[in-house]
Amino acid sequence: MKDAHGRQVTGRVRWRRFAVLSVPGFAATAALAIALANGALAASFAVSGQQFKVSASSLKGDGFAQYGGIDTNARGDLLPVAVTAIKKAELHNLCQSVVTHLPVIGDISLKLSAGGGGKPVQAENLFVDATQLSGNASFNNIEIGRDASTLDKGPENAQGLQDLFAQQADDIDITNLHQTAWATNAATFKLTGLSMNVSKGKKECF
Repeated sequence: MKDAHGRQVTGRVRWRRFAVLSVPGFAATAALAIALANGALAASFAVSGQQFKVSASSLKGDGFAQYGGIDTNARGDLLPVAVTAIKKAELHNLCQSVVTHLPVIGDISLKLSAGGGGKPVQAENLFVDATQLSGNASFNNIEIGRDASTLDKGPENAQGLQDLFAQQADDIDITNLHQTAWATNAATFKLTGLSMNVSKGKKECF
């Protein structure tokens, strides 16, 4: 490329355009860095590189909140999640599974079940960092579109970043729950009738 005087010009950068294009990316990175520093993101630990599946015939919870968050793995990758937080929850016929692929051996499945026979799993201050959730749900006194930083119906620390979308309700009832998640945290988690097995092949909850 040549300038107005016919001289060769190399490596020219249009700084104004560069600045305009770069600001959104820098702003987003800065916001994530600030959120990490303030502990405003989802899981308080580095998650594994594998998601796991959870199913239950029913979940009943008091004090429900849901908002967006971000988990991180050991490599520092940012993983967007929907955080579901419940003060007190009961789950009937809980199943949790994860499949690991090993060289030579192939797929290995770890499957856990609990909460059968009319004795549900009980959890307090439950946080689930999910990427997928399905089922039949009902809520009482639900608020949809509330600022995530102002949530007050879920567990004490169940709040997201200011100006982000969130919802909350007095209670939640889900049947035929299917969920895929990166992480689960709970103050207490009581697994009645716990059973765990490891087997070859791909054997998941759903």
